[in-house]
Amino acid sequence: MISNVLKRASVLARSNGIQSAFYTTTAKTEASSTPQMKVKTAEKKDHFVNFQIYRYNEETTAKPYIQTYNINLKDCGPMILDALLLIKNNIDPTLSFRRSCREGICGSCAMNLNGSNTLACTKKITDCLSGDTVKVYPLPHMHVVRDLIPDLSHFYTQHKSIKPWLEPAVDVPRYNGKEILQSKENRHKLDGLYECIMCACCSTSCPSYWWSEGGDGGYLGPAVLLQAYRWIADSRDSIQKDRLAILSEDQMKVYKCHTIMNCTAVCPKGLNPGKSIANIKYLLAHN
Repeated sequence: MISNVLKRASVLARSNGIQSAFYTTTAKTEASSTPQMKVKTAEKKDHFVNFQIYRYNEETTAKPYIQTYNINLKDCGPMILDALLLIKNNIDPTLSFRRSCREGICGSCAMNLNGSNTLACTKKITDCLSGDTVKVYPLPHMHVVRDLIPDLSHFYTQHKSIKPWLEPAVDVPRYNGKEILQSKENRHKLDGLYECIMCACCSTSCPSYWWSEGGDGGYLGPAVLLQAYRWIADSRDSIQKDRLAILSEDQMKVYKCHTIMNCTAVCPKGLNPGKSIANIKYLLAHN
């Protein structure tokens, strides 16, 4: 009796195009007699690439040098970070570099690949090949702590100086006593600004930042200035004039930008720091 009910339910489900949860001995036999399609997967071929990597340790007296690692791309993933992890895990555990999210969100693995600043986790090895070689260096014109790790202390100090947080008015109306509402138009003004991940690719590709000795000469650099404009442009903020005053204390903070636009060319998020700096200059001139 139960067997007949299961058979009828299975036939009904198949006739309606629904995969049945009821299977009988007959159904299993029929399924097993159906020939299985074998999907052929393309076998990876050997592809050897030389990774020429900058090595340095400030704790020793040794000068910086380039070390070459021969890697078979068959053995690792497609991104530069995959190759670096393969080298560190299987060949040379002393190789040092920063990494975290592997998805282009944290900005930790920013470095110079074949002469251009970018993120190692989102850059394909095949896009960096020069013949059979990939050159991997730390971000340029920065003090190097070890190997591919630059010292970003001053960079973050500059970022802190522009007050990178919201300062709403005390009496601003709040939705449900918490949220500060913003119109769609005002929200769109933040597009191309809030996506910045502070990877420092733009600042360390900027000749004006190099000439300013990594910002020590007063120039804040494209990354910090883009962040500054992100808060200036936010309609929920109440200290726009104070923010502009901070930037105008020393004209070199902003006006050392010569609109070379290396910053926009290398940004791994496709942002335009040069435009943000131009908007800041306009506001300083009209306020």
